[in-house]
Order: sequence, then C-alpha cells, then structure tokens
Amino acid sequence: MSQLLLSPLNDAHVALGAKFAEFSGWNMPLQYGGIVAEHNAVRQAVGIFDVSHLGKAEVLGEGALEFANNCLTNDLNRIQDGQAQYTLICDDEAGVVDDLIAYRVSADEIFLIPNAGNTAEVVRRLSQAAPAGIQVVNRHWDYAVVAVQGPRAAEVLAAVNLPSDLGYMSFVRGVYLDDAVSVCRTGYTGELGYELVVPKANALALWEQLLVAGKPFGLTPAGLGARDTLRTEMGYPLHGHELSTSVNALEAQVGWAVGFAKEAFWGAGVLREIKAAGGPSRKLWGLKSLGKGIPRPGMGVLSDSGETIGEVTSGTFSPTLNVGIALAFLSSALTLGDRVNVQVRSRVEPFEVVKPPFVPSRVR
Repeated sequence: MSQLLLSPLNDAHVALGAKFAEFSGWNMPLQYGGIVAEHNAVRQAVGIFDVSHLGKAEVLGEGALEFANNCLTNDLNRIQDGQAQYTLICDDEAGVVDDLIAYRVSADEIFLIPNAGNTAEVVRRLSQAAPAGIQVVNRHWDYAVVAVQGPRAAEVLAAVNLPSDLGYMSFVRGVYLDDAVSVCRTGYTGELGYELVVPKANALALWEQLLVAGKPFGLTPAGLGARDTLRTEMGYPLHGHELSTSVNALEAQVGWAVGFAKEAFWGAGVLREIKAAGGPSRKLWGLKSLGKGIPRPGMGVLSDSGETIGEVTSGTFSPTLNVGIALAFLSSALTLGDRVNVQVRSRVEPFEVVKPPFVPSRVR
C-alpha cells in the first residue's frame, strides 16, 4: 500500500488533536471535537477547513479560455474575468470524469480546482488535447487551500486584512506574507464562505492567524466529516458517489452546468441526444426519513412491494433537521412526495422523495 499524502497543514491538525481518515490517497482530518458540533458551528457561526487535498491546475497561453471552453461543459463566456464557474469534464460518452471549479483569470489564463483523486487525469486529458501554445500545468503540490465557511466568515477574513466584499462565485488576488493569495467566494457547505488558495510555504502562518483572529466570531476547526454532512444537506454531488464515468450530468441533476447553447464541449453529442429524447430514465433524488432510519451509501432503496429500485449514493444524519437524509438514483417517473423504503441494516425504513437542498442555501 502506498504511503498517504500529507497536507502542508498536517502538523497543525495533529497539534489540534484531529482524528484522521484516508480520502483519495490523502491523510486528512476527519474531525477534531465531533462532527455534529463542527457542522453546527459552520451553520451558526464559522468553521475553518483544510482542503489542500483538492487539485490545482492552470491552463495558460494565448487562447486558453477558448480551448478550455471547448472541453468543459459549462460556458466560460457566461462569466467575466475574476469570476468562477462550476463545470464538468466528460468523456466521449458523457460520463463525468470530474466536476471542478474553473476560475477565469483572463483570456489567456484559467485556474482549475478539480477533485483530489482526479487531478492527474484532468491534467492528462487537457494536456493531450491542448494545441501548440497552450500549456496545462499541474500545480497540485504548490498550493494549500483553506476554506472559511459560515455566516461570520466575512468578519474573520476582515480581521486578517484579506478582502471579503466579493460576490458569490467571484475571486480576487490579494497579498499575504509578500506573496499572492487568491480569495475565492466559493465553497461546499451551502453557507457564505471563502476558499483561500495560498502558496504552501505560507499556509501554516495563514491557518494559525485565522484561528486566532476567528476566536471572537466562534471560529471552529472542522474536518471532512462535517464537510460531508454539510454538502449532503445541500444535495451537492460528490465524485465517486453521485458523479462518475458511469453517470452523466442530466442523471446527476447538474444539467444547469452544461452550456447546451455553445457549439462544442466534450460529451456534447450524447448529452444533446439524451435531452432531445426527453431526458434520462433515472435521475438523482433526495430522500428524507419519515422515521428514525439513518441511511448510508450502498443501502438499497425499495418499492412498497419490496423490489430494489435504487441504491443510496450518499446518506447521513442531518444535524440541522435531526433526521436521516440521502441521495439516490431512482426512476425519473417518480414525483416529489412519493414514498419509498430504504433497507437500513435489518429494518425497512420509510422515506419521502424530496428535491434538494434539504436546508436553505445561504451562499449569497
């Protein structure tokens, strides 16, 4: 077994007493003082996450924007320089190789943040397709990423003299310790928040300064456990669960991240055929417990007659709602309010079909 990769902030997590878990080949903090407490801190005040495992890549050169736009599903011409966009990179059959955030720096520079385990493949595919003059550079090891998320996140950034007056899905490049830091109004929690892309040499200083400055605002270190419960409450997909090369954007309910009006993007032909045919036969639904059942990935979804009609892709206890919630691919013929069952260990538990998010989004 290969050795797990370590975040530039690993020693800080050890000092805080973090419990660790493997995630996409990285040894990352799962929790510090408890997942529910960390979850609630993000919803009610502010939390700080180390998400340095996320990938980083650059598309550089004259025409970089046009090249990237011909590969990625969303339309980079919908946004301006200084704005970010959720998008997908697909294979020829429209399977999702990865979902990522594209940051439009200029017509000649696009910064990408893909998922940790998919970074090398995203860079490989783009590099292979890049014409002369376009460079695709893997910057995975050059930067750390610190997420500050919650209703008091802006106050924390202001306390360390970082810009915070940004619109949702926009970014600015500031200065920290005489080096560049990108402050991005993005996140994965459903709360107002920021992701700070900082050179790894400065990451520890920034993390420690944020912890001190954030104390008056209730800043709490949060691990990937809370990150998962937070994103599940929002219905955000996770690659390897709701997204994969065996799933397309329309099935995963992220068709809004597909620029159907533009001429070219990878997987366009298949997605257009599915859309023209009336949509996919299955799609991602939300499930909310009507009892005490706590669903987990891999649990079967059953009809009233006991027939297996799907499988939970993500499932957890919702600290905000105090019930079990899940995401699952089920027939597109279902309607909101329908009842299904989930095989929760030895019990069959009732669930209602709902449309995520399970709790209101406050990203804006």
